[in-house]
Amino acid sequence: MSIQHALLTSLLEQPSTGYELANRFDRSIGYFWQASHQQIYRELARMARSGWVQVEEQDNGGKRRRKVYRVLPDGREELIRWARSPELSLNNTQDLLVKLRAEAVIGPLGLDAELQQLIEQHQARLEVYREIEQRDFAAANLSRAQQLQYAILRKGIMTEENWLAWAQQVLPLLHQNQP
Repeated sequence: MSIQHALLTSLLEQPSTGYELANRFDRSIGYFWQASHQQIYRELARMARSGWVQVEEQDNGGKRRRKVYRVLPDGREELIRWARSPELSLNNTQDLLVKLRAEAVIGPLGLDAELQQLIEQHQARLEVYREIEQRDFAAANLSRAQQLQYAILRKGIMTEENWLAWAQQVLPLLHQNQP
């Protein structure tokens, strides 16, 4: 995922100055995807040069003029294009989370098919983990080393079960029409 798509999503939620955006980013998308304030400012400049955002200078009564960033139609179209491009990686949920946030602000993007495919992939991984559990850790008396290995496998099983439970809650939301 590009930080630009996360920033476009945030700016569609609310046009902002770079400072406001960086602070909002830290309190929302920043919980699952990190970006420094310098990186955010750099990307905002690139996005302005690409015609994805407009920079409006406003007088705030102080020495400096505020620069407020707003998403332009080309930026919105880029976000839609990116969100509709499947990223079927079991290990990268940040993309999916930003896509879901984009869907919340833009409207239906057809993410249900991508989520359904990810559910199937996570289910397959969980089945492999459970097969390993039955094959390698069914004995009553496991050595300390085996117990530690099993603890690692259990973490993987719990992670997959948790992800699948979450995805099963989200999937119906993607089938709903936007209010």
